[in-house]
Amino acid sequence: MTPGGRVSTGVALLSLVLAPGCAPGGGADEGPPTPEPQHTLTADQTHNRWSRTIPPILTVESGAVIEAYLEEASDGQLTPESTFEDLARLSFDPIHPLTGPVYVEGAEPGDLLAVTLHEIELGDWGWVANVPGFGFLADRFPEPYLRTFEFEPGDTSVDFAPGIRIPLRPFPGVMGVAPDTDSMLVTIPPRQNGGNMDDRDLVEGTTVHFPVLVEGALFSIGDPHIAQGDGEVGGTAIEGPLRVVYELEVIKGIGPIPSPHYETDEFYAVTGFAPTIDEAARNAVEAMIDYLVRSRGLSRQEAYQLASMAGDLKIAEVVDVPNMLVAMRISKDVIGN
Repeated sequence: MTPGGRVSTGVALLSLVLAPGCAPGGGADEGPPTPEPQHTLTADQTHNRWSRTIPPILTVESGAVIEAYLEEASDGQLTPESTFEDLARLSFDPIHPLTGPVYVEGAEPGDLLAVTLHEIELGDWGWVANVPGFGFLADRFPEPYLRTFEFEPGDTSVDFAPGIRIPLRPFPGVMGVAPDTDSMLVTIPPRQNGGNMDDRDLVEGTTVHFPVLVEGALFSIGDPHIAQGDGEVGGTAIEGPLRVVYELEVIKGIGPIPSPHYETDEFYAVTGFAPTIDEAARNAVEAMIDYLVRSRGLSRQEAYQLASMAGDLKIAEVVDVPNMLVAMRISKDVIGN
């Protein structure tokens, strides 16, 4: 990060230094406090499409810290009192209300926008559902299912069944910048601009790097998740409202990337999206090779072998048609900061 929150101009090698003590699982250890937000966005300042034509609701300088309240994914169609009948009436048209967009001064196509998630705070409830026709095994689970949960401040897990507790690890399922199109794209799949990545590692303490595709970047965030497994195979996580404090930083001098990267104090990760897991995995491996060549001065063959010896592939999500998302990470114990 650059002092004073200005635009970074050096070859930062896509490796921003996070504040010490940030725990990638959500919730900071001892360390610097969360920076004071300079702006607040409410849960009704939303849109649910991707397009460069959606006007920004806020303009900020690089380095701005923003507090954003995120509405749960159904945009109010489901409540703590909802039943299967409400689920049957669920419309996908308003799905994924995204808080934003935010215009970042100095962001230009070819730059990167680094988004650091400083703080993620639970709301008071959440839901999980099986929506007929949606999910990785939709053909095998045609019946609707809906369950709601209540949360108290400080909760770190929730009961699911006798003897079974689910750890809470909140994160925004959708983050991204505006694509370079006038079309109003739906938010369901992940794309180059980010979008519905549903990667459970994008938690408090993580910095996500997005390719800037239009002037001002036009960053938006939403689809808050409270607990999710890798893959999100049933189609939903525990969905519920969140409060997020994030920082926006423009990074220059790196060049475009084909899909978002992200990092914590512990690892650096890249993503790959495609209609199949095989293609998405290939794209993630290629992205890691490109990153290692650019940032560590390796040959492509060396980077390929390092990825094989020390890189870890994981499936992030398999339900956001038409694309799936695969991530590949490598420990900073191996490559350094």
